[in-house]
Amino acid sequence: MHKAGFVNIVGNPNVGKSTLMNLLVGERISIATFKAQTTRHRIMGIINTDDAQIVFSDTPGVLKPCYKLQESMRAYSESALQDADVLLYITDVIETPDKNEDFIEEIRKMKVPVLVLINKIDLSNQGQLEVLVDQWHKLLPQAEIIPVSAKARFNVDAVVKRIKELLPDSPPYFDKDQLTDKPARFFVTEIIREKILLYYDKEIPYAVEVAVERFKESEKSIHINAIIYVERESQKGIIIGHNGYALKKISTEARKALEKFFAKHIYLEIFVKVDRNWRNSAQRLEAYGYRLDP
Repeated sequence: MHKAGFVNIVGNPNVGKSTLMNLLVGERISIATFKAQTTRHRIMGIINTDDAQIVFSDTPGVLKPCYKLQESMRAYSESALQDADVLLYITDVIETPDKNEDFIEEIRKMKVPVLVLINKIDLSNQGQLEVLVDQWHKLLPQAEIIPVSAKARFNVDAVVKRIKELLPDSPPYFDKDQLTDKPARFFVTEIIREKILLYYDKEIPYAVEVAVERFKESEKSIHINAIIYVERESQKGIIIGHNGYALKKISTEARKALEKFFAKHIYLEIFVKVDRNWRNSAQRLEAYGYRLDP
């Protein structure tokens, strides 16, 4: 009998959700950095075996929205509670279990299997972990609690095995050779944005959006024109840097990552433009592919 289902991943920022997503799928689907709010969209990664199809769905970290972009991000997380066959709630040994009580309350009401993955156990000891597991058992009595370490790849295979056991009997939802639901252009914008998150500090990475204007692919190469949008002229100057050095560094690092991702030679041109207050404009967010009511 074939099994298939949607395994939705939720949790707070900075607990390693995207890193775990990539390990579970076995491919680099979500960008993963040390900074919060890395994931802005809901991203699917698909595992196919002879007898199962697991459709993982990574969502933005749960947070209290301060502007419309964050409203969209929160809505993606909430939508993941509605259509899951199995829910993975990612936490770690650092955050307290009572964070985002309203969101946890919604999870408590769910009828589908819930797995709480406690990440970063390499930063804890046995006694501390036992206390944390007990706290989560009390908070979500119906959930299975599984300690993991994305860094050490500990228990990742066990999680995939348990998910397969919990999936409903079903034919596959996607073609067997499909890895994700996102188009190639999406991963170009994500990889460029990842380099911005890694290279710039403070508010700059969160005021940035990336769009692809040209994506022309041939057998051996891809020509890409991309635009980095910022909210203010001062941010544009920071992104470009003195004599264009900062933008050149971003372009070089992004090109290397894109060549690895697509396994083709990449010709990449990146421009910087100002789109004032785009994070609070429903019209602009929609143009960039966000939905305030996913």
